[in-house]
Amino acid sequence: MRVAFCLMVAFTLSGVLTLHPACVAQDAAVEESSPSPNEASQAPDEKPKEQARKSYLGRVVAKPMSHLGASWLVRPERDEEESASESFQKLDLKPGMVLCDLGCGNGYWTLPMARKVGPEGAVYAVDIQPEMLQKLRQRADQFGLKNIRPVLGTIDNPKLPENKIDLLLMVDVYHEFSHPQSMLWEIRRSLTPTGVVALLEYRKEDPTVPIKLLHKMSKRQIMKEYHANGFKLVREYNELPWQHLMFFARDDSPLEAIEPEPTEQVLQRIGPARER
Repeated sequence: MRVAFCLMVAFTLSGVLTLHPACVAQDAAVEESSPSPNEASQAPDEKPKEQARKSYLGRVVAKPMSHLGASWLVRPERDEEESASESFQKLDLKPGMVLCDLGCGNGYWTLPMARKVGPEGAVYAVDIQPEMLQKLRQRADQFGLKNIRPVLGTIDNPKLPENKIDLLLMVDVYHEFSHPQSMLWEIRRSLTPTGVVALLEYRKEDPTVPIKLLHKMSKRQIMKEYHANGFKLVREYNELPWQHLMFFARDDSPLEAIEPEPTEQVLQRIGPARER
């Protein structure tokens, strides 16, 4: 389920072209549909009856990456490109926590999460592609990790236990959900009262981030979608080179809500991606 991002070279993963200069103008011309009133006011206490979407609240839904590109997810240069180690530290994981890596792929994030929480903790590793979970199992066995629980989810249900998850991680995958309301309803239901969603998405506000527009999200759009589905922002980290890192809790959580730092202000401080 991980999205195939790009390094300004044209190649294909599951039919998703990475950025090429000739594609930029075409992406910029994509028209986002306007939200309908009932989309913006979904009550979180009842799971929505949702059909597969082409757009949601003004955002075009991207297509997911195939398991055929799985080796790209664990490429050696990934940490340098994304500052993944820095992101991982900001998750603030503790031994004994119950986690979920939603859209786990072949386990790039799952394995270090499992090591961090230790044998007394657990990681639910969810993907909708059986091939990805098989690759994950092989890697977990290779490293002797016994606290990973692979889960074959569906396009509208990650099949997580209720009121169990302390932190649910989604890395560059939420924007691919064809049933975003249904998934957010299930995610909200799975969190403990102080549990959080840790969301990583590429910055749409920065045109120098070398990713197709359909695989980016603006902070404003993220806030719109999560607020509409019963979540509040409780923490964020804005120092990553390409991505937003935002932490959301249930709107009835005792955790205090915060206002997001405007991305324009973030970019003034850290500079655009091409300068880093």
